Amino acid sequence: MERATNALLHPWLKQELTAILADLPPLGAEQTQEWGRRWSDWGYSAEAEARFGWPPVRMVLIWDNLVGHTSADIVVWCHHQGIALLYTPLGGSWLNMAESVQRILVRRALSGQHPQTAEEIMEWLAATVRGWNADPTPFVWGGKRWQRRQRLRERHKLGGSAAYTCRPVRRRWQADERRLSIHAPT
Repeated sequence: MERATNALLHPWLKQELTAILADLPPLGAEQTQEWGRRWSDWGYSAEAEARFGWPPVRMVLIWDNLVGHTSADIVVWCHHQGIALLYTPLGGSWLNMAESVQRILVRRALSGQHPQTAEEIMEWLAATVRGWNADPTPFVWGGKRWQRRQRLRERHKLGGSAAYTCRPVRRRWQADERRLSIHAPT
């Protein structure tokens, strides 16, 4: 589906989520008390869980803050299926990782290729994701690359913003001093 309204997308999404839930093993009585199975573990109130009679959490769906993702119809349906909805923040470090994953997928799928149609691009990206999921690359915060970049930032800080540059920045006052010393009367 390239583009669709919520009237088309929500029934399709419900069908897909129902199929995923059907493939999950049933929960035993002892499993319903594990961490992550209670709604309060995911930021929901325990009163809402009891009041609305939601089943134990079977799946967590992470969504962005699109208007269609917050419509009452889909939210209520998800809760009654045991699907906890977590909405991504409007900004934060998760964006960096999501963008990194997107960049890696696009680079792996399309490197040196020249797709002719949108379907071809979607097919190549899906194949790349399937391949990666078969043998995933773990992401590590604070790994060797992060440490290398951290050392670089320490060498080339710009004020307190944590912005950095690959080359030393010539300070304006240094340039002004040089110019003044050249033109200063003796």
